Amino acid sequence: MSTLRSKLLLGSALFATLLLASACETAPVQEMSDARQAIAVAREAGAEAHAAAELLAAEQYLQSAQDKLNAEKYAEARRDALQAKSKAQAARKLSEINQPDGSN
Repeated sequence: MSTLRSKLLLGSALFATLLLASACETAPVQEMSDARQAIAVAREAGAEAHAAAELLAAEQYLQSAQDKLNAEKYAEARRDALQAKSKAQAARKLSEINQPDGSN
């Protein structure tokens, strides 16, 4: 009987540990990388000249995400990184539309 009890306690402890581990927020590494890449693509598309405000917004969101990442505010960092990516994609599209000859 005590063997069964210890197995149940061990199983419960393991379950609780797994539950806590899965609840912990992880650093938004992929989202940060995606945002940086989207900003680089926007720059290559001429966003500095043709969509400067949108590019600046993307860069500001990325900086905010980095600050929050440093402060271990992972959920907020993820949100800002996703916003940075979205703003950078918008800057790229706007840049492509605003170029007179349609080239990069």
